[in-house]
Amino acid sequence: MKPVQKDAYTLILEAIDIGVFKPGDRLVESDLAERFGVSRTPIREALQRLETQSLLTRDGRSLIVSSLDHNQLAELYVVRAELEGLAANLAARHATDEEVRVLRDMVREDEALLGDPPAMARANRRFHKQIHLASHNRFLVQQLDLVHRSMALMATTSLAAQGRDATALEEHDAIVRAIENRDPDAAETALKDHISKAFVTRLKLDSGEVGSTV
Repeated sequence: MKPVQKDAYTLILEAIDIGVFKPGDRLVESDLAERFGVSRTPIREALQRLETQSLLTRDGRSLIVSSLDHNQLAELYVVRAELEGLAANLAARHATDEEVRVLRDMVREDEALLGDPPAMARANRRFHKQIHLASHNRFLVQQLDLVHRSMALMATTSLAAQGRDATALEEHDAIVRAIENRDPDAAETALKDHISKAFVTRLKLDSGEVGSTV
């Protein structure tokens, strides 16, 4: 079976998400077309779509990857905490036994990634996505997808802070334990606490108060 071909929008979005293109980077239509091996028309359409979603910002005639100021960052984390908390609450109610087992396996397997911030960041996204899906609420999943696209506009991951990866994994364990126990309130509280601590770490990173491992 032939692999599914990704469209230009998905290719650019993924490149932003994994840090190939960082906040402030200028995206040139011709360069992107050559990089991804597609024509300029779908690249142009993808750039327009990303601009509409505020992931790109116009700088004169050019488009650059957007960045988040302090207020936007705070607003994003408020929304993320509420939506992610709701997802954990619903996952504790509606996740299948198999979905819960996948979450538990993720926590166990991610121990091997400690000390590798980029790998941990990818694993972290997979973990949170699995909770979103386990909520079994398609509208909530759609909104969380939008939130996580905006998270890609952060230049670094909070998991780059010294010791944050191990602590975050312990927090993931607490979230899964609450979901395993089918305790919606505990799951919601654990996930909101996880997001709050990640936000505090990010603020300290941005201020230079804590060191980075990358």
